[in-house]
Amino acid sequence: MNARLVVTFTTLIAIMVAALAVPLGFAYASHRTNRLLLDRRADATRFAELADQAARDDDRTGLVAEITRYADLYGAAVRVRDRDGSILLTAGRFDTDERDALRLALSGRTTEDLPTISPFGPATVLLAEPAGRDAQLSGVVLLQAPADSARLDVTLVWSALALGALVALAYSVLAARRLARWILRPVTELDRTTRAIAQGRLDARAHPGVGPSELRRLEERFNTMADAVAGAMERQRAFVADASHELRTPLTVLGLRLENLEPHLREEGTAEYDEAMAELDRLALLVEDLLALARVEAGAGVAGKEIPLEPRLAAWREVYAAAGVHLVTDISGSVPEAAARIADIALDNAQKFVPAGGTVTVTLANGILRVADDGPGLSAEERMEAQGRFWRSSEHANVPGSGLGLAIAAELARSCGATLHLLPAVPHGLVVELRLKDQP
Repeated sequence: MNARLVVTFTTLIAIMVAALAVPLGFAYASHRTNRLLLDRRADATRFAELADQAARDDDRTGLVAEITRYADLYGAAVRVRDRDGSILLTAGRFDTDERDALRLALSGRTTEDLPTISPFGPATVLLAEPAGRDAQLSGVVLLQAPADSARLDVTLVWSALALGALVALAYSVLAARRLARWILRPVTELDRTTRAIAQGRLDARAHPGVGPSELRRLEERFNTMADAVAGAMERQRAFVADASHELRTPLTVLGLRLENLEPHLREEGTAEYDEAMAELDRLALLVEDLLALARVEAGAGVAGKEIPLEPRLAAWREVYAAAGVHLVTDISGSVPEAAARIADIALDNAQKFVPAGGTVTVTLANGILRVADDGPGLSAEERMEAQGRFWRSSEHANVPGSGLGLAIAAELARSCGATLHLLPAVPHGLVVELRLKDQP
């Protein structure tokens, strides 16, 4: 938009400059042409008077001397014809068609206009002046004068106008750029702020103060809206965290009381008791995951240090060995604590779905952490939805879990500036790929 505004403003200013400079240039060319006409017509009139006097006195000596000296001095050409059109005297070289001018002068009229002088021509101008008094036409004087001086004046003025137009255009471009930046400053600030908010910095705000008043008001209202949204999200997170935290104690107490009731159960109530305990465990797991998600969204404990990943995998080897699943690792270097927690989530999911005899591979290279398994995997549509909250595949509804694991992993990835992808494994299975920050 900035470029379009600059082009628009510059185009309008260029049109205005051209609208001023072009008419001014042509006006000066016309003025200089008229001045040349007046100067040279005065000379032609004087020669016409001398020619008329010479015709009456029948003595052309003075006329010859005058036109010769004039032709040598100004580089012009002068020709005197009688009223029949025959040449009487010539001084200088004529190289212009004089028939139209001659016909005009023989009709008793003088030259009233000349071609407009410009840097590109004409090189000479031709004037005709009748000689005689009243209706007594004795001849015609033709004057061919060079227009070099007039062309030079026009060239200098046109050059000055062109230079002034270029300078004005250059300053207009600078002014247009400053004006465009001033107008778009609030838009740029809003773009920066929305990008920061989209990246998870909910405390980012626009800084009003520069730009049109309408856009400054828009910035202020945007900040008000962002404050309201951030406040609502914070209250929601606080509610989830508080509710999850408050539910832990009654759930723990409920579990203990149910366990205390077990010795007093009849045999026919054992199945119902086991189902109740399973539901209680599921509810406790859901509360723990909700609390973990609320903490991650609130930024608690996610800006952690770099830690080695290999020691955390030692505990998972025992879990996988007990389930008959092979755990293969190729780890080099350390990762942010959030990435380690994502690896835990991916490994926990894998051990639920990979059958005995399967393999789970964990690799870390070039800033890319991959947890790949050869389990049943997910379809393309399921992979797109799997990072949503409480999402569970219809084929695995009976598998223990809250449906929040990958949602927590996605929030953890966002908190450490990484990107989380779910990819298909070959020939079957699922790959959880975490690309850490600054990786291509």
